[in-house]
Amino acid sequence: MSSAWQSTLDGLREKGLERVLRTVDGPVGARIDTPQGPKLLFCSNDYLGLASHPSLRESLCRAAEQYGVGAAASRLVSGNYRLHDELERRIATFVDSEDAVLFPSGYQANVGGLSALVERGDVIFSDELVHASIVDGCRLSRASVNIFRHKDMQHLEALLDQDRSAGRRIIVTDAIFSMDGDLAPLTKIHRLADKFGALIYLDEAHSLGIMGPNGRGLAAAAGLSDRIAIRVGTLGKAFGVSGAFIACDRVAARVLRSRARSLMYTTAAPPPLAAAAITAVDLVCAADKARVKLKSNISSLRVRAKKLGLELAESHTAIQPVIIGRAEHAVEISNRLWDEGIFVQAIRPPTVPPGTSRLRITLSAAHEKGDIDLLLTTLFGFLKDDLDKKEPRS
Repeated sequence: MSSAWQSTLDGLREKGLERVLRTVDGPVGARIDTPQGPKLLFCSNDYLGLASHPSLRESLCRAAEQYGVGAAASRLVSGNYRLHDELERRIATFVDSEDAVLFPSGYQANVGGLSALVERGDVIFSDELVHASIVDGCRLSRASVNIFRHKDMQHLEALLDQDRSAGRRIIVTDAIFSMDGDLAPLTKIHRLADKFGALIYLDEAHSLGIMGPNGRGLAAAAGLSDRIAIRVGTLGKAFGVSGAFIACDRVAARVLRSRARSLMYTTAAPPPLAAAAITAVDLVCAADKARVKLKSNISSLRVRAKKLGLELAESHTAIQPVIIGRAEHAVEISNRLWDEGIFVQAIRPPTVPPGTSRLRITLSAAHEKGDIDLLLTTLFGFLKDDLDKKEPRS
């Protein structure tokens, strides 16, 4: 039988948008094993190098012996374990919040959080480059959605001033934008929120663990932890485990537990993962040396890239995109790097706007300077023809 989706697949291939999964075998680190041999890894979100930490393995294995593997039900049925409650308390303390609600993934947190806490009659003001999970959550909320140009505070202010709806007004933004690596102007957003009586919904997926005192995120770095109504964080990036949470006041948390469909209608995260995440919070708090190392790696990559003439996006975080342009070309360069033993994923539409396909380099505290030099030297060799074709700068 011929597939009813062959024409759809053909269309994706023609545009260079078909996705092919790469298989990894073995623990995450600066290097990983694959069926095609070892690769130097530059597209993981394991920013502090904790994903394979011995303490996390030990916590997970010990909890598996005590609790088994699966939760076997949603948290609202019989899958809410003591470890889930303990993790929520640890997270709330970590981010200086009244309460926190655990979700199996960051996507589920944003989709469930926005659709539960925001409703018809409310108004969302969202940065145009927020994560796809936020976009989907905004749509499901049935609220009115106003999109402001990326980090454009004048545009945001104009939208807030024009819309005088009686419902709740929510400004939604990433802390670190996942594809460009730049920071939200949180202090300016807070001033506008105060001026217009709006609440802030902040996704700290890529900032928790690496920014602020003890890795408590962008809000803490800006001294605004107690001024953000909703903070979303993931445990699968700097924390090296899996899962996500929404930190908020106790009333909002009770609403989430009663209305968030992605919490109510899905099996709870395995108890051993919750145990590992509890340990991860302690490791992140004590990871100042790793944060210093990561910052040094970011600086080294940018300095070295500038010397080579490689243009990077204006980012000073662990996310360092190299904009290629055409999707097909980005995939070609990614494949050539793979063949040379370097794993950097090509990011294409709809994840990024058409014409801005890129290599999304992500750095970890586990990388050494030699790893960074090898990446950039190899990448420069592949891109040299492109660079030579550009007009010289005046």
